[in-house]
Amino acid sequence: MSTEPTRTGPAPAEPLRFDTKIAVLLREDLEPWQRLNVTAFLVSGLGTSVPEVIGEPYEDADQVAYLPMFRQPVLVFEGSKETLTAAHARVLSRALPRALFTSDLFTTGNDRDNRAAVRAVPTAELDLVGLAVYGPRNAVDKVMKGARMHP
Repeated sequence: MSTEPTRTGPAPAEPLRFDTKIAVLLREDLEPWQRLNVTAFLVSGLGTSVPEVIGEPYEDADQVAYLPMFRQPVLVFEGSKETLTAAHARVLSRALPRALFTSDLFTTGNDRDNRAAVRAVPTAELDLVGLAVYGPRNAVDKVMKGARMHP
């Protein structure tokens, strides 16, 4: 008699390796609640503007439906204000899909005021606290140069 384990069902699929990357860069001096808030806002921008990042809806064993989420991991990085400024310049030069969060947005309470706060500041003077980017892995890696993985 064989001592090899038997398999039931289909063979496990090979892990997916994406040729794209979703990354969020947060300024290192943010409070914990700010990090979570900024990350949530930033990735919502990618999810609504880059439909290919969204997977299929979920369903549990009782057939209760859940909303779809990103089809791939989101990597979260942190860095200094200077790291964010440099990453912002690189993402603009590569014309990658991006979302930004400035310090001014902590003082507004709605989408209209958020957009007005960003619109009021020239690109080079934005006080960035967060940046999200989506694109080819190597391009996103170059944008995130100098940042470190969030602890």
